[in-house]
Amino acid sequence: MTIGQRWVLALTSIAGFMIVLDALVVTTALRAIQLDLHASIGELEWTINAYNLSFAVLLMAGAALGDRYGRRRVFIAGLTLFSAASAGCALAPDLGWLIAARAVQGVGAAAVMPVAVAVLSAAFPPEQRTRALGIFAAITGLATLGGPMVGGAVVQGLSWQWIFWLNVPIGAVLIVLVRARLSESFGQARALDYPGTALVSLAAFGVVWGLIRGNESGWGSAEVITVFFLGAVALIGFVRWELRTPEPLIPMRFFTLRAFSAGNASSFLLAASIFGGAFFFTQFLQVVLHYSPLGTGLRLAPWTATLFLVAPIAGKQVNRFGERPLVVLGLLLQAIGFGWIALIARPDLPYVLMVPPFIIAGIGASMGIPSAQSAVLRAVPMTAIGAASGTYNALRQLGGAFGIAVPAAVFAAVGGYASAQVFTDGFIAATATAALLALTGSVIGLLIPAGAPIAAAEPDMPVAVSTERAGTTA
Repeated sequence: MTIGQRWVLALTSIAGFMIVLDALVVTTALRAIQLDLHASIGELEWTINAYNLSFAVLLMAGAALGDRYGRRRVFIAGLTLFSAASAGCALAPDLGWLIAARAVQGVGAAAVMPVAVAVLSAAFPPEQRTRALGIFAAITGLATLGGPMVGGAVVQGLSWQWIFWLNVPIGAVLIVLVRARLSESFGQARALDYPGTALVSLAAFGVVWGLIRGNESGWGSAEVITVFFLGAVALIGFVRWELRTPEPLIPMRFFTLRAFSAGNASSFLLAASIFGGAFFFTQFLQVVLHYSPLGTGLRLAPWTATLFLVAPIAGKQVNRFGERPLVVLGLLLQAIGFGWIALIARPDLPYVLMVPPFIIAGIGASMGIPSAQSAVLRAVPMTAIGAASGTYNALRQLGGAFGIAVPAAVFAAVGGYASAQVFTDGFIAATATAALLALTGSVIGLLIPAGAPIAAAEPDMPVAVSTERAGTTA
């Protein structure tokens, strides 16, 4: 590995770590934000979902911008926007400001993350690329492990605003070093699918808005019915547009492949379950069991650490057992872990009783994540890996937003913050919902064809041919 390659690996990995960290670092700050800014459950949801949604719907556009206008240029622009938005979050005087700044953060993240992977891939020859991407994945994976703990430590030692202030100097240093150490590169110029991006954004925001506002405004209210209707119309319009445009944001023909469709659906529901759990576990530990923010982050370690430590081992088993059994069993274990917590939850619950289900859920997620991703990527020809990967990552981020909105709607219907018992009632229902999402994903995982998909074995085969054959694979 040359000095230049080391710089590329270091800079892209640190940037990726920062982006992934901000998806989860807020979870242990939710209680502090709620008390400081007098937030409702719906407003707390938006502090995470504003980031997830803008990140998800613009992810594919970020990759296309890098290919067309220069990866280093877009990388720097994304870091600048992300850092400025982080300062905006820290300075937020109210929830509206914070939510808006979080949405802008997501826009910056959508520019940084796909371009970072592209820059890294271009810097290494094929024989070194897998190792470099593995290191990148491990470092960004640490953000998943450390997010709740870092957030808890910062909130307890300083204040919730500092989880955002920390991004500013890191982002500034990254910008200077990227300008000095990274050379400009371009990919194959692609037309930007502006109509597709607009339609999928409207669809995602419409559905999530309706789910969040349902309990407050009423599920039969004009507001909720209108946004659900507009979201559905936008989704139908998006699918129709993508089917006819020559350069689609998401190649819809891939969804005729069972492995691609089932793998993405399982991944979507697994992400939904994970984010739904993270949103409520941190609050339960603080609101009901009265742990500090740092104590909460540390007590989530049996879950997050298991996920980080087991994932590399589980990933190696894909070639041995195939994707289907690992997806099915992994999401089933996730459902069992969360369902177990829902069954034992009570206001005086000893924390030690949460450790076994945390570990089980962590093992399940560790099995499900790499195997679902493998099913998606191996279902398409090698020439389409980039588009398939972008679709997978975008749907996973959307799953996170969906997974907060749905359990939170259930929580708001039966629980609240009036007392520990009232919160626990809502927590039980929300956690059971998160478990049901994972169980549904496990059932869908049964649709993944057994064995290696045809397209993986014949990388140059046109998608139309592989579709027919993969669809008949048992």
